[in-house]
Amino acid sequence: MKKISDTEIRQYVIDIGTRQTDVQRRLRDETMRLAEGHMISTPAAGALMALLVKSIGARKALEIGTFTGYSALAIASALPEDGQLVACDASAEWTSVARTYWEQAGVADRIDLRLGNAVSTLEDLVASEGEGGFDFAFIDADKESYDAYYELCLRLVRPGGMICFDNMFWGRSVADPEDNRPDTIALRQLNLKIRDDERVDMSLIPLGDGMTFIRRRP
Repeated sequence: MKKISDTEIRQYVIDIGTRQTDVQRRLRDETMRLAEGHMISTPAAGALMALLVKSIGARKALEIGTFTGYSALAIASALPEDGQLVACDASAEWTSVARTYWEQAGVADRIDLRLGNAVSTLEDLVASEGEGGFDFAFIDADKESYDAYYELCLRLVRPGGMICFDNMFWGRSVADPEDNRPDTIALRQLNLKIRDDERVDMSLIPLGDGMTFIRRRP
């Protein structure tokens, strides 16, 4: 049998195994032309998160790290019409691209974009809305702050709600004992923390650059 490369099977997943709207395809195409385009979520990850959002009946969601808005578009599109996604990012430039495609997809009114320091934004949400008011959270931002995001999202997400992390392999560096960069150490420590955390159920799966799915226990 002909050997199929990783690139070929990933393209098969995009072409055959993932549903994308025309707006999602165009947003992905524009993002991939950027020097930082590799930071975009994969179509498979977007589709899986949308499926999870619908499966748990989510009405309120969080996103930490929005970039050009592909993952936010997937999550917001899976919410009911009166649902809300609070999207946190630091870049007005990248999220200006996101706003354009959210408008085209008809979900801009479901997305509350908050620019600034995400830890501060999450702390403000705890103070203003209390704990347990969100159903789902997706985290894909600066890696050294992942633990802080985790702890704050555990307060904001309801029991039975879900938290999803991206880039938990960090280019496979977490499994390399000789790689001790700050981001790698932060992710390696968080992987161990989540594994042993009795507050949650969890699964780390080899999707993309490693995704961890977490359910907050009642």
